[in-house]
Amino acid sequence: MKYLKSQTIIVAIVILLVVIGGAWYLSGKGGVQAPTPTQTPGITLDQPDKTFEVEGKPFEFNPKELKVKKGDVVKITFKNTQGFHDLSVDGYNVKTKQIQAGESDTIQFRADKAGTFPMFCGVGTHRQQGMEGVLIVEE
Repeated sequence: MKYLKSQTIIVAIVILLVVIGGAWYLSGKGGVQAPTPTQTPGITLDQPDKTFEVEGKPFEFNPKELKVKKGDVVKITFKNTQGFHDLSVDGYNVKTKQIQAGESDTIQFRADKAGTFPMFCGVGTHRQQGMEGVLIVEE
C-alpha cells in the first residue's frame, strides 16, 4: 500500500511538470523567437516609400514587376485571389505566410541592395509553373 501511494505521488508530480513545461513552452518563453518573415531583422522601418499590391492566382502574379530605388522602404501586400500561395523575394529573406484564396499578407523591408531580385511562390512547383516576378532595385 505504501508503495502504491509513493508511485501515485511520483506520477502526479511528473504530470504537473509536463503541464507546467508545456504551458511555458507555448507561451513563447521556452523557445528562441525567430525574426518575423515580414521585416528584415535588425532594421527599424519608417513609413514605406513604395507601397505595392500584388495579386496571386494559379500560376501568376499581377503585376510581375516592381521597381524601387535603393534605400526605399518597400511594403508589398500580397492578395491571394485563387488557390494556396505565398510570395517570397529572393535576396531579401522576406516572404509572406502561405495563404488561402481571399486572404492577404504584407511584407515590409528596406531595399538596401541594387539589382534584380526574383519574386516567386514557394508552394509546391508553382514557381516552376510560372508563378514568378521581379523586384528591380535601382541605384
